[in-house]
Amino acid sequence: MESLTGKFLVASPQLRDPNFAQTVVFLIQHGTEGALGVILNRPSEKSVREVWEILDHQECKSEQPVYMGGPVPGPLLALHTFSPQADQEIVPGLFVSADESRFHEILNQTVENCRIFSGNAGWGEGQLDSELEAGGWLTTPASAEDLFSDHETLWKRMTSRIGLGILVPDINPEQVPKDPGMN
Repeated sequence: MESLTGKFLVASPQLRDPNFAQTVVFLIQHGTEGALGVILNRPSEKSVREVWEILDHQECKSEQPVYMGGPVPGPLLALHTFSPQADQEIVPGLFVSADESRFHEILNQTVENCRIFSGNAGWGEGQLDSELEAGGWLTTPASAEDLFSDHETLWKRMTSRIGLGILVPDINPEQVPKDPGMN
């Protein structure tokens, strides 16, 4: 089994589980013991500032949403590009932190390149591999650009990218016009 750490899991159109329908998950860990990731395209109604007030931390002015990382309860996680406050580098230039004491500085340094997640998506030993074999998930390489991009169009963009790679595997997706009908 090849590790999918640092890749996107993209829910296939047939995946009907309401926890994961039309989601894109960034895998933070994937190995023989299981997998852990966060859903990238499920913002909550709460801002980081509001959550900070609930948790009684020092003042935070960030109005970006806290994302619902998945159905599994867990500590808040930050995905960001600020290496001094990293717990772990997942892919080059993309870091994860679970230590809330680091979040304030991360948010002050990289407001547009940071997302805070409540909860996570977790799979036990062999569970994700079985779901992949059954066709529930598609995979594609992850990038910070995609991770921090518009969450509303993320699933559609990733499924289109994967589909194009299947249909025309030798074409660079960046060379395909946004609207091929304009040719």
